[in-house]
Amino acid sequence: MANSTQLKSDALMEQMKLHLATDTGKELTKKIGLVYQINIAPKKIGFNEEIYVVDLKKGEVTKGPYEGGKPDATFSFKDEDFLKVKGSLSAAQKFTPDIFPKPSKM
Repeated sequence: MANSTQLKSDALMEQMKLHLATDTGKELTKKIGLVYQINIAPKKIGFNEEIYVVDLKKGEVTKGPYEGGKPDATFSFKDEDFLKVKGSLSAAQKFTPDIFPKPSKM
C-alpha cells in the first residue's frame, strides 16, 4: 500500500463515498449491486498503490483491499488517469458516470 502521499483521486473517492449515502446513491446500489476494487498509483501502476473498494452491494467506499472474496472488477490506474481493467468487462462497463455525484451549482 502507498505511503501517506496525497493523491488527486482521494478527493474523488471521498465525493463518491458521500454520494452513495444519498437517495440517488442508494438507488444506484440497488440497480448495480457489484463490487469494484480501484488501485490508484501515484506514478507507476503496481507501485505504492492506494486501494479503494466501491461496494455497490452495500453502498459504501472503503480504503484497503476487498476482503469479501474477489471483486467483480478491478481498475488499476495512475492518479493522472484511469486505464487498466481486470476481471469482468461487463461488470466494468456498469461502472458508469451515474455512480459519481452531479456537479453542484455554486
